[in-house]
Amino acid sequence: MIESLILTVQTVIIASTGSLRDALFAYAFFYPLVMAWMWIIGGLWYYHRWENKHDLGPEFPPPVREYPAASILIPCFNEEDNLHQTIHYALATEYPDFEVIAINDGSSDRTGALLDALAAQHPRLRVIHLATNQGKAMALRAGAIAARHEFLVCIDGDALLHPKAVAWIMSHFATGQRVGAVTGNPRIINRSTLLGKLQVGEFSSIIGLMKRAQRVYGRLFTVSGVIAGYRRTALHRIGYWSEHMITEDIDISWRLQMDHWDIRYEPDALCYIYMPETFKGLWRQRLRWAQGGVEVLLKHGRNLLIWRRRRFWAVALEYLASVTWAYVMLLIIVLYFIGLVMPLPPAWQVNTLLPQWNGVILGLTALAQFGVSMYIDRRYEPKKRFLRNYFWIIWYPLAFWLLIWLTTIVAVPKTLLKRHQRRARWTSPDRGVRAPLDDANEAGKL
Repeated sequence: MIESLILTVQTVIIASTGSLRDALFAYAFFYPLVMAWMWIIGGLWYYHRWENKHDLGPEFPPPVREYPAASILIPCFNEEDNLHQTIHYALATEYPDFEVIAINDGSSDRTGALLDALAAQHPRLRVIHLATNQGKAMALRAGAIAARHEFLVCIDGDALLHPKAVAWIMSHFATGQRVGAVTGNPRIINRSTLLGKLQVGEFSSIIGLMKRAQRVYGRLFTVSGVIAGYRRTALHRIGYWSEHMITEDIDISWRLQMDHWDIRYEPDALCYIYMPETFKGLWRQRLRWAQGGVEVLLKHGRNLLIWRRRRFWAVALEYLASVTWAYVMLLIIVLYFIGLVMPLPPAWQVNTLLPQWNGVILGLTALAQFGVSMYIDRRYEPKKRFLRNYFWIIWYPLAFWLLIWLTTIVAVPKTLLKRHQRRARWTSPDRGVRAPLDDANEAGKL
């Protein structure tokens, strides 16, 4: 990831000696090219070093000398349609000692009544009711304070936990005293639409590969908010989740690592989720993710300028480089359209936006990245779906790169113009087209 900073410096040098157009195109080309190969190399290294060490699959977590007790926290807001499935899978966890705590965060539907009815049937389940909606961060904090155990496994109110996921997460805490958090591997259930199929590939080829590579390089940008385990001692040191951040998972990840806690990625800790399958729902979700990244960079950027936090510099620089790339692409497009209506200096003239030889290289690199990630991820997917998913993911650059680019462009000014901090509260997300759990059952053997 240090290469990203080097590329930025090189671009500045080119700008001072050559044309602005050449500098912009150099950055637009080399940044995604270098990062893609860093993810590929890091992902393969992780796979052969850790993931493939005992290639038995998610059903066989590594044995540990002692299994510490765990509390499963489930914050809920207007989840009456999902509660029975979510609670059922959480209670079906195959682990020696655990409890399930559901936090009803001031829901306006029947969530509270349904949780009370389920608690009456299942002794392992406890319910906490918040009188008004306080936001996910406050709901998690209430659950953490009420939990009986040191280790917390947090999932979303519509997530379906694999029976062995807690055991996989706890294996890291049982063997690492400095492990502050462990992030799991979300798998998408709804795959009936084009957007759903594209996101299946995205979570493996982009998100999964990035987390593997970041784990190799030393620091993770963020845990997955839908499934993550925490050491309560670590949370207490940093003040738990922040109620003012739009993405509490990114913020908690940065603060834990700046406090010198280790965060690990466990791909065998599976959790099945529903994702947006409308453009409106997807836009809202990705804009929130992009805004959350900008927020944590603004909030913690100055705190990183300390030598003892140098191991986190690469993650912050890589994110800053990605934001820079988005605005470089914007400037290229703006110069192109300005050049259509008025003459520009030759050094500023952009003649075409169509991909040239460099576009072919980026396309081939993207295909290589997708192929490697699908190969690594094949153990978590039905074998018959490997080539099918690869076919759909080749269309990813046309749709999701454009979406990520646009949300980044919008997120920066939206965050900068935010006048004051307000408590981040829930909104009911688009959870896509509901389908039977055949994919989850087949892939995860639930």
